[in-house]
Amino acid sequence: MKHMKVGGLMTDEVVSAVPGASFRDVAKMLAEHDISGVPVVDEDDHVVGVVSESDLLARHELTARELMNTPAVTIHAEETVADAARLMVRRGVERLPVVDEEERLVGIVTRRDLLCVYLRPDAEIRRRIREDVLTDAMDLPANVVDVHVLDGVVTLGGLVRRRSQALMLIGLAESVDGVVAVVVDRLSFHEDDTRPTSSPRTPHDISL
Repeated sequence: MKHMKVGGLMTDEVVSAVPGASFRDVAKMLAEHDISGVPVVDEDDHVVGVVSESDLLARHELTARELMNTPAVTIHAEETVADAARLMVRRGVERLPVVDEEERLVGIVTRRDLLCVYLRPDAEIRRRIREDVLTDAMDLPANVVDVHVLDGVVTLGGLVRRRSQALMLIGLAESVDGVVAVVVDRLSFHEDDTRPTSSPRTPHDISL
């Protein structure tokens, strides 16, 4: 499975502040670069905090060290875009400083950047499910399941041999970049191999 990595989506020319930067310096930085927040880095480029517009509006006449939120919520460049989105939601942040293996600042990714992933064309999503999921990951013929995509919503239809295959297909399809949701009301299986007393004789609709 191929997933878009944070490193391929981030902005690598990062505007940052030092802990001793004044309130005025940080405010000027945000205005000049038309951004809503900056990471604060030490002399070794390690991220020690983040200052946002809301921090500036709430408090005055302080340095970046006193304004910033700590500890900084960061992400590594090799993490997936889905990981970044989940982290942003879980921690309630609008941006993530991106760090390398030595925890040094190398870029920044924002919620706006992540939204670009969900503008992926439906035809591309369908192709990725057929090629990456069905053929590569599951070693099944691409035409064994009907894949329809509309506005990022995937509908799966068809008949597979085992319930475990159907469940795997759903999980892998949900993880494809750009997928908003997966609908499985037309996906069935012959054998429920997740239960010891399953009967292979009659096709069953998938039930989660």
